[in-house]
Formats: sequence, C-alpha cells, structure tokens
Amino acid sequence: MTEKLNVAVIGAGYWGPNLARNFRTSADWNLAAICDLDIERAQRVADGIGGAPVTAGLDEVLADPKVDAIAIATPARTHHPIVLAALDAGKHVMVEKPLADQRHRGEDMVARAAERGLVLMADHTYCYTPAVLKIRELIADGQLGDILFVDSVRINLGLIQPDVDVFWDLAPHDLSIIDFVLPGGLSTTSVAAHGADPLRTGKACVGYLAMPLVGGAMAHIHVNWLSPTKIRQMVIGGTERTLVWDDLNPQQRISVYDRGVDIASVTKTVSTVARDANISYRLGDTWSPALPEREALAGVTAEFASAIREGRPARTDGEAGLRVLSVLDAAQRSLQAGGAPAPLTLDIQPARSAAA
Repeated sequence: MTEKLNVAVIGAGYWGPNLARNFRTSADWNLAAICDLDIERAQRVADGIGGAPVTAGLDEVLADPKVDAIAIATPARTHHPIVLAALDAGKHVMVEKPLADQRHRGEDMVARAAERGLVLMADHTYCYTPAVLKIRELIADGQLGDILFVDSVRINLGLIQPDVDVFWDLAPHDLSIIDFVLPGGLSTTSVAAHGADPLRTGKACVGYLAMPLVGGAMAHIHVNWLSPTKIRQMVIGGTERTLVWDDLNPQQRISVYDRGVDIASVTKTVSTVARDANISYRLGDTWSPALPEREALAGVTAEFASAIREGRPARTDGEAGLRVLSVLDAAQRSLQAGGAPAPLTLDIQPARSAAA
C-alpha cells in the first residue's frame, strides 16, 4: 500500500473544517495538523472530526520535515505570503479560491511553484463534482458540437461579504467551471463587468460579467447577493446540443437538449431573405445522464495526492487559478471604467519578489 502523505490545514474558519474532515477520512492523507491563530477554534474543528494535532504557529508547521503539503483556507489577501513561505519550505500547496487578491501575486505563486518543482493546486471544488466532470466529458466527446455560448446564474439572498464584492465572492465558482469544462478554458482577451450597489454598502452587490471566448462564443455570468430566490444554473449551448446544469435539482442536475438553430452554408452575397430561408429549428429529444452522488472534496484531496505522487500538475493547477484571478482582475478594471471592456492576457509573467 502506498504510504500516506502528511498534510496540515491552515485556517479553521468557514472552509477549513471541510478540508480537515476530508483529509482526516482520506486513504491518501494523514492530517498532521490544523493551524489557526485562534487555537480554541482549531481545537473545536479537531474534536469534531475525531481528533488531530492543533497549533497556532505556521512557522512550526512549515519547519516540520514530516509535513509534505499544506492546504490553505484563509482569506485571499493572506494567500500570497503563506503560499510563498510554504513553497520555499519545500511543501506542496493547495489553496482556496481565488488564488490571491491581486493578479501579480498569483503570478508570483505560480512561478515560484514551477521554480521549486512543487505542486500548486487551486481548490476549485465544483470541478470535482460528478455533474461538472460529466459536463467536461460530454463537451470533450463532441456531444454539444462547437460551443456557441455559456450563460451562468448564481444568485441568492446574502451573505454580503465585508471585504470583497459579489464578483470576487461568487464568480470564481462559475469561472473555474468554465475554465475546466471548455477545451479552450478561459481563453478570452477582454472582460466587461457591470455592477450595482443599491444598498450603498460600498461594493457591488449585483453584477453582470461578459467575455468573448475562442471561436466567437460568448460567456455571461450573473451574480447577486440580493435575490430572494437561490439559483445555481449554467446553460452551455453548442451547434449540436444544449446542456443545462441545475445544481439545486439533485434528481436531474444535467439535461441535454437536442434542440437548436441550424443554418445552412450560405455565401456573404446571399440576400437577407435567402439567408432567413436557410435557417431551421431543430426540436429533438431531451435526456439526462445518471450521476453518482459523492462529495466533491474527496475528489479534490485524492487529486492533490495523485499529482504529488505522479509529479504532474493537478487538474486544477495554479495556472487554472491564475486564469480565474486574471478575469476577476479585468472585471475590477472594467468596473472602474464604467463597464468598458478591460483587456487581459493570460500569459504568466516572470516571478516578482516575495515582498510585492
């Protein structure tokens, strides 16, 4: 049997307990420590999962030669220094999304991991759900044809975050999914974002994000903290079929529609009337694939271990996290410009100093 790897969870707040529980029950991992400045909070998490060592000292964890990896579940503004310190200590790192609070800091982290030959994994949890894995498979198999559009809605009532706007709070989920399921990933050159703050909280509480994708497709994301109803839905339209993912419908999370518009090949000189005559509407069957029910975080922890053992990038590696971060950065610039499209490049820049 392959020897277990040792991991420490950094942060025992909202997400840390979920990570700790999954590492604690994993066949791949030994939970070596739960680290939090609030030692009592760390102890409560440890007690709730059947026991684990706790500490308030990050330096102590990073100095321990038995610790192979750390999983970071702290606010995004703290990711940069913790990740760099962990990589410099020779630890593999999994970090909660978004990867960092600024793009250049994310670039530092990705470059440093490459320099050290260590795994840097983004915890894009949704990408390990059975539904999203099936969506990726269907698209890769050509079931939808060429992608024409992606339309995603993630709305609910609260919670209004004290330190980030609705884009940084909710959109990383949708962006990470789009990056994971599309063959070209988040391959875009610009982002247009419109936000509203009707409650005058000082940050956008309602937001719309649009970006062109490779091949003329368009992606659109709607995020909202103020909706009285909760919706988690993504529609992916293709030339062959359209897929609808409803994450709140456990009986039928995915529906595939053999419906769409067929346009016969015409020349540019053909009149509008003739072009209209070549448009037909396809009304075919609808089907829903059977999906297993399992916790996504179990897949996350298993992938982290496999990437380390096999010496390969994780399926949601640091570069995937950086692509999501780059879109968020462009969205922020677009907001500041009144919604004008903000250009971006997904090229990774050379590493900056740790003090940046």
